[in-house]
Amino acid sequence: MSLSGKDKSVVRAFWDKASPKSAEIGAEALARMLTSYPQTKTYFAHWSDLSPESPQVKKHGATIMGAVGDAVGKIDDLTGGLSKLSELHAFKLRVDPANFRILAHNIILVLAMYFPTDFTPEVHVSVDKFLQNLALALSEKYR
Repeated sequence: MSLSGKDKSVVRAFWDKASPKSAEIGAEALARMLTSYPQTKTYFAHWSDLSPESPQVKKHGATIMGAVGDAVGKIDDLTGGLSKLSELHAFKLRVDPANFRILAHNIILVLAMYFPTDFTPEVHVSVDKFLQNLALALSEKYR
């Protein structure tokens, strides 16, 4: 599913609104994923606390959304722009790429919660396409 020029514009404009809250959004999305999809906890077994209030969850949520923001800046070449991150997740962290889509779903949910007025159906479609393309780009080194 490719991103049209309009999709890219919508994603960039929405990111401008969402980015000031990106650390909070990331923490909430990660916490929801860990709660709703407990199998994802295996990647974080070395953390002492996986609760939503955990400093580790909050920090990693901010890191995730920092990478999403970086991806927005590389929206014209997600595969090339995220190559090192894909390599890290494939070869060092060994994250099942299905989890990228699970996290994308949780990010969408949290964005809709934080921005109920701005998260229109048009924004939803464009952001969803973007996050699915981001997940695909992160899965590139698994092939």
